[in-house]
Amino acid sequence: MGVMNTRFDDVADDLRTAYAGGAEHRDAIAKTPWKLAERAAFLDRLRSAGARTLVEIGAGTGQDALFFQQSGLDVIATDLTAEMVAACAAKGLDARVMSVLAPDLPAESFDAAYALNCLLHVPDADLPAALASVRSLLRPDGLFFLGLYGGDGSEGVVEWDRHDPPRFFSWRTDAQLLAAAGEHFDVVDFHRVPLDPEGWFQSLTLSRRRGRGGRPRSRGA
Repeated sequence: MGVMNTRFDDVADDLRTAYAGGAEHRDAIAKTPWKLAERAAFLDRLRSAGARTLVEIGAGTGQDALFFQQSGLDVIATDLTAEMVAACAAKGLDARVMSVLAPDLPAESFDAAYALNCLLHVPDADLPAALASVRSLLRPDGLFFLGLYGGDGSEGVVEWDRHDPPRFFSWRTDAQLLAAAGEHFDVVDFHRVPLDPEGWFQSLTLSRRRGRGGRPRSRGA
């Protein structure tokens, strides 16, 4: 799987290259029903909270960002890869090339943040900094949807990846992810989405409280 203690700067250039040529292909892939359900559930929560603004971290081609924009939110889509940002902009989105570790956006300027699987590519050594960066963008009581594929706690470049170059992944256990998130947010909801054959998706809805830290409250752990 690779060497532990990898930092994001070690893998960022390869990630940009891996994703640079895939915008058209990714845009043509239909979203699975469970992803649509997770997205819709978060939108319902945002509406209940009266949220008006949202930033997406790792927006890819902008399908989710466009969904939230068409649902009435003011959205900024961010991604590490310029080609992905161009695909977002082509959809009429306000899109920015940006690293989650260095968000060039005003602090406390969003009611919500959304990150679907992109933090899979952030090594464990930099996950606390990534979560702190997202937290800094949210207003007090702002909501953050964090979705990841779960795993066994290993990380590294995977041999089966078809991207060129192969991408880095961090496969966190539920306990690892909840502990990391709880350092920066309250955990409003946590549940697993079972995936075939034996995998699962980790769905977290997090809240930035006015104080520091968090008090995890989860279901389905």
